[in-house]
Amino acid sequence: MSTAIKLPQKENGIFKKIVRCYECKQYKNGLKFAKQILSNSRFADHGETQAMKGLILNCMGRKEEAYEFVRKGLKNDLKSHVCWHVYGLLQRSDKKYEEAIKCYRNALKWDKENIQILRDLSLLQVQMRDLEGFRDTRYQLLKLRPAQRGSWVGYAVAYHLLVDYDMAIKVMGEYRKTQIVAQEKPDYEYNEMVMYEAQLLRESGQLQESINHLDQFEAHVCDMLGVLELKAEIFVDLGKLSEARILYWKLLKRNPENVTYYTRLEEIVKPANKLEFYLNLRKELPNSSTAKRLPLNIATGDDFSRLLDEYLQPGFRKGVPPLFLNLKSLYTDPAKVEIITNTVESFYQCLRQHGSLYPPDSDSFVQEPPSTVLWVLLYLARHYTTIGDTQKALEYVERAIEHTPTMLELHMTMAKVYKNADDLKAAAHWMDEAQSLDTADRYVNSKYAKYLLRIGQVEEAIEKSHKFTREGASTLDTLIDMQCMWFELECAKSYYHTGKLGEALKKCHQVEKHFVDIHDDQFDFHTYCMRKMTLRAYVNLISLEDALKNHPFYIEATKLAVKIYLQLHDHPATKEVEVNNQQEDSMTTAELKKLRRKQRKAELKAQAKAQEDKKENKPKQTENDKKVGEEKDEELDPVKLVMVKDPLEEALKFLVPLQHLSRGCIDTHLMSYSIYCRKRKFLLMLRSIKRGLVVDPEHPQMHENIVDFVLAVQAATDEQLSGPVKLVVDESLPRLLGGKASLDEFNRDYLSTHRDSLLHLLTGSSVLYRLHPECRDEAISLITDLGHPKRNLKTCLKVHALLKNGTFGKCPEHVSNFEANCHKLYPLATAFKVLEESSAAIVENHLDCKAEEKPVENEIESPSQKPPSQEPPSHEETVTNNAEPHDSLQNN
Repeated sequence: MSTAIKLPQKENGIFKKIVRCYECKQYKNGLKFAKQILSNSRFADHGETQAMKGLILNCMGRKEEAYEFVRKGLKNDLKSHVCWHVYGLLQRSDKKYEEAIKCYRNALKWDKENIQILRDLSLLQVQMRDLEGFRDTRYQLLKLRPAQRGSWVGYAVAYHLLVDYDMAIKVMGEYRKTQIVAQEKPDYEYNEMVMYEAQLLRESGQLQESINHLDQFEAHVCDMLGVLELKAEIFVDLGKLSEARILYWKLLKRNPENVTYYTRLEEIVKPANKLEFYLNLRKELPNSSTAKRLPLNIATGDDFSRLLDEYLQPGFRKGVPPLFLNLKSLYTDPAKVEIITNTVESFYQCLRQHGSLYPPDSDSFVQEPPSTVLWVLLYLARHYTTIGDTQKALEYVERAIEHTPTMLELHMTMAKVYKNADDLKAAAHWMDEAQSLDTADRYVNSKYAKYLLRIGQVEEAIEKSHKFTREGASTLDTLIDMQCMWFELECAKSYYHTGKLGEALKKCHQVEKHFVDIHDDQFDFHTYCMRKMTLRAYVNLISLEDALKNHPFYIEATKLAVKIYLQLHDHPATKEVEVNNQQEDSMTTAELKKLRRKQRKAELKAQAKAQEDKKENKPKQTENDKKVGEEKDEELDPVKLVMVKDPLEEALKFLVPLQHLSRGCIDTHLMSYSIYCRKRKFLLMLRSIKRGLVVDPEHPQMHENIVDFVLAVQAATDEQLSGPVKLVVDESLPRLLGGKASLDEFNRDYLSTHRDSLLHLLTGSSVLYRLHPECRDEAISLITDLGHPKRNLKTCLKVHALLKNGTFGKCPEHVSNFEANCHKLYPLATAFKVLEESSAAIVENHLDCKAEEKPVENEIESPSQKPPSQEPPSHEETVTNNAEPHDSLQNN
C-alpha cells in the first residue's frame, strides 16, 4: 500500500470542482477535471481523485470501469473517508446495502463527524431495519446539528420504530418547545408535529394525555377531520361513549357516505332495534345514499320488501349503473334473493303492461320514461347471472340490447353472462363489441384485453393494450414500467394453460421483481418524509413495506409459480420446445398452419429488431451516458427458467415471504406441504399440516394431505425416518387421524360426515380410489351424481378435470357420459360440448382463432391452488362459496 498523496492548493481546487460537477450532474466536465489531476505523474495515484472518477463513471452507466477506479483509489489511500464513502455509494447503487453499510462504517473511522456519511448510513440502516443502529446514528446527527429539525424528528422516529414511545414523546416534546407559531395562522408542518405526538401518546396507552394534547394545540391544527376521527377513536377506547357519539355524529354530518362512521356509531349506541336505529339515521340524513342502503342489511321479510322497493325506485328512474353492485352483498341470504327476484320481476311486468313500476290501481302509479325499462332489464340480467340462471340472464340482456343497442353496459353484461357460463370465446366477442362502442374507455379496453388473455390470445391482448401506452415504445415494456401486475398475471395464466411454462414463469418473476422494486423505492422517502414532516404517513409506509408481499398479487404469482415448479419437478423439461410440442400434437392441420405462420412472423420481427439494435448500439451508449444511473435489467430467459436444476428450491424462494407474512392464509400451508412432501421433509410436512388445521381444518385439501402424510410415513425407510423425528411423527399420527384405527376408517368417516358437500366428496373419493383402486366405480359414482344439492358449474368442472387428468385412472366412458349429462345442464360450457357446437364459432372470424378446450390442471395434486371464484353459484353458495373454481372462470 502506497502512502496517501496530498494535493497542493491548485490541484486541490480542481478536486473540489470534480465534487461540484458530480453534485450538479455535470459528469463530462468532472471527468475532464479528474483527467487534469491524474495525467500529472506526481498525482496519478491520488486515491480520492480515482474514487471520484469511479463514482462519476458509475453514474454514466460504466460500472466495470467505475469499480476498477474506486478499488484503485482505496488501494492507494485506505485511510481516506472519501474513498470508503464513494465505495459505499457504489455498493448502494447496486443495492448491496449490507456492504454499503460496512463501507460507511469504515469511512466514519477516519472522519467520525462527517454529516453526509452519517446521513447516508442512517438511510441504509432504516432501509435494512437495523433500528438500533439507526437510533444511534440519528443521535450522532442530533449532537452535531441540534438546531436542525430533521435531527430531532429522525431521532424521535427511531425511538417510535423501536416501540420506545416514552423517549419518542420526550424528544418530540422538547423540540416542540423550541417552535414558535402564530396563533392566527396554523402551519401544516406544525400541525403534523402535533398530530404525530398525539398518535405517539395514543399508541403508548396514554389516552387521556392524547386528548389533552389535542385540546391544548387544537388552534394550531389544520387537519380538523383527523382530529375528530382520532378523538372519537380515543373516546371509544376510554369508554366515554357519550363524547364519542357526539363526535361520530359530527363526522357523519361532514361525510354521510362513510360506512365506518355508521358502524362505529352503532357499536357505541348498541340499539335494541337496529332497524329502527338505521331508519332514524335515514330520516336525519335524507340525502345520503348510504343511509338508505344500510337498513337493507338488517331488515327481513315485509320490512325488507318495503325498503327494497323504496331503494330500487329512484335507481331505476335515474339510471344508476352500480345499482346491482350496491345490492350484491345481499345475495348471501336466499330469502332476500327471492324477495329481490319477485320485486324486480313485478316491476318489469308492470312496465311491459302499463308503462309504470306499479299497477294502475296503486297510489304510486306514474308513467315511466322509456329508459326505466332498460335499467330494469339490465338489473335482471345481472341478477340471474349471479344466481346461476344463465338462460334467463341471456333472455333479459338480449331484450335490453334490442331496446338500446348502443348502451355499453349491456354488451359488457352479455360478456359477463357468457364468461360465467364458461364460454369465453363468446364472452370475448361481446366485450369487443362493448369496447368498440367507446374506444377511449380505458376500463372497457382493459376488460377486453383480460378476456383475450383468458382465451389464449396473448398477442391480440397486447395489441389492444397498446392504445393506452406510450407512443413509440414497446407495449410490454411500458406495461412493465407501469407495474401493471394484473396484466402480467393474466398473461402468466394464459401461458400456463397453453403449455408455455417458461413464459409463465417469466411473468411470475416479473411480478415478484415489482415487489422488490417497490420495497427499494421506499429509500427515497426516508429523507423526503423527514424533510416534509409527513411523519404519520412515513410510519404507515414502514409498516406497509414490512408486509408488502402479503399483497394478493404476490400471493397469486406465488401460487402459479409454485404450481409450475412442482410440475417441473414431477416432469422435468428438457427443452421449452418439447413442452410446446405436446400442445402441437393435439392440433388440427389448420391450427398447425396458423401456428407456423405466427412463428415465422415472430422470427422475422425478432431478426429485424436484432438488426436495429446493432445499428443503434453506439448511439444507445451515448444516451446511457446522459441518463444517469439507468440500466436495463437483465432479460429473464424462459428456457433457463424451465431448465432450473432444483425447481423445489426456486418454489421455496417465492413461498418463504408468505410463510412469514401470510400464516393466516390456508394456501400458504397447502403450498408448503406440496413442496416439503416432495422433499420428504417429514417434520416440515407435519408442521404445514398442523398450521393448516389451525387456519382452516375443514378445507378439503387438508384431508388429502393428512392421508398422503400417513402413507408417506408408512412407506418411509428407517434412514428417512428415525430418532427424534420418528418419535414426533408417531406421537402426532393418532391426533391427525382423529383416533381412527386406519386410513380406510378415517376416509369413510370423512365421506359420511361431508356427504352434503360435493367439494369434500371430490377429495374423499380420490382418496378412496388411492387406498382401494378396485373401488373406482364407487368413487366415481360419488362425484358424478348430478342430483347433488350443491352441484353447480364450478363443481362439475372440477369433477370433469379429475376424471380427465387420470386421478381415477383411464376412464373414457365415465368422462363421455359425464360430459353428455353436464352438457344438458350447461349447454354453453365449453368443457362439456364438442367443437362444432361451441358458440365460439360465431366469433371465429372476428377473433381469427379456433375454438379449443382449455386444459384443466390437476388441482388435487397441487393443493396450493385456489383461484378466485368464477361462475355465480346457487343461492346457498353465492359470494361465500369457498370452493376452488375452474381456472377459466374468475371474477369479472
